[in-house]
Amino acid sequence: MAKVRPHVVVIGAGFGGLHCARRLKRSTVDVTVVDRGTSHLFQPLLYQCATGLLSEGAISSPVRHLLRRQRNADVALGEATAVDATAQTVTVTRIDGSEFTLRYDHLVVAAGMRTAYHGNDEFAAHAPGMKTLDDALAIRRRVIGAFEMAESASDADLQRSWLTFAVAGGGPTGVELAGQIRELATLALDREFRTIDPERARVLLLHGGDRVLPSFDARLSADAQRTLDGLGVETHLGVHVTGVGADYVETTSKATHEVVRYPARTTLWTTGVEAVPFAKTLADALGVTQDRSGRIPVRPDLSVDGHDNVWVVGDMSSLDDLPGVAEVAMQGGRHVGAVIAGLVDGQHDRAPFHYRDLGNAAYIARRQAVVQAGRLRLSGSLGWLAWGVIHIAFLAGIRNRMGTVISWSATLLTDSRRERAITYGDPETARQPYSR
Repeated sequence: MAKVRPHVVVIGAGFGGLHCARRLKRSTVDVTVVDRGTSHLFQPLLYQCATGLLSEGAISSPVRHLLRRQRNADVALGEATAVDATAQTVTVTRIDGSEFTLRYDHLVVAAGMRTAYHGNDEFAAHAPGMKTLDDALAIRRRVIGAFEMAESASDADLQRSWLTFAVAGGGPTGVELAGQIRELATLALDREFRTIDPERARVLLLHGGDRVLPSFDARLSADAQRTLDGLGVETHLGVHVTGVGADYVETTSKATHEVVRYPARTTLWTTGVEAVPFAKTLADALGVTQDRSGRIPVRPDLSVDGHDNVWVVGDMSSLDDLPGVAEVAMQGGRHVGAVIAGLVDGQHDRAPFHYRDLGNAAYIARRQAVVQAGRLRLSGSLGWLAWGVIHIAFLAGIRNRMGTVISWSATLLTDSRRERAITYGDPETARQPYSR
């Protein structure tokens, strides 16, 4: 009888899971990648999908397509819902509610994080986050729909509230999203409306810190702020968002406790993340305690204490305060793949994970971005060019890279954004009249 090869189950087809699976391409193992979606998503460009610059297809690639030439890899569509560490099995729930079980010799969990509302989960109904394609399409529907609603509003105050957009969070995603909404209003929608002037759109960037992009050098943060000011973004620092409704957003000053309410029909949430629910399931199964954000503590080789054959990589793992960025997940996935390959080959030593910080980048507006890598500090046009090269290099698949370059070039030449179709979530909702 043929010898049964070790089975590696990878939960999550994001940066960490995909890079782990690919690292095992030439190893004598069988790999099964489990994900609740069919595509690998390039999250750093979600905001461009949300604001009509890129299509959802440009920032996502089918997982099966990406692994089609890896003969030892298989893909399973489903959501991991239970782990039995003793039997070494993972229970996976299909989209129809049925279940199946996978046995593993090595388990790699790279399930990622989700938007955190810091105890105010009721905000989610009126302030979508930015973590999934569904989030991006929901935001596109709200943003594009807001301009359309303002166009047909007869009351001036109502019109102003539809043309007010609030973005909670002054990190890279918040800054990028705020800048892109202003660019959409001032360039792409120019001369398309008859009743309103889209350039009057008010974009509020609400941030609890004393400067935007706090993870960047202070000089780059100041450069980004000047660009935002030039675009017309209103930045409010030192405030917490303490209330969100269908037609307002409320902030409270950290210093004076002053409460300000803005009439705003569109609020977007980019502040904070927390572990997905499966993290608690995993922690309970392995007998470990999650940190405050729900992350799983791991040892230096990214394995879980007491479970030498279980690893957690990417945003969901907690080690040495590593940032929750794509590059940590990529490097972590490759590291775990290498460790498993070594163990299968009979090695016993496990190398610790060493993260190589390749820097941060944030797009503010056309020809305006900031890049920080080691001692290198770039802003303006040079930062924008470097930002573009970095993101194109990390996109999965040649087709996505080529399509993104073409879309960016067309937008630069024509100021247009063609990816502005809105969806309603599902056919049943779409076929219902608005008045139901």
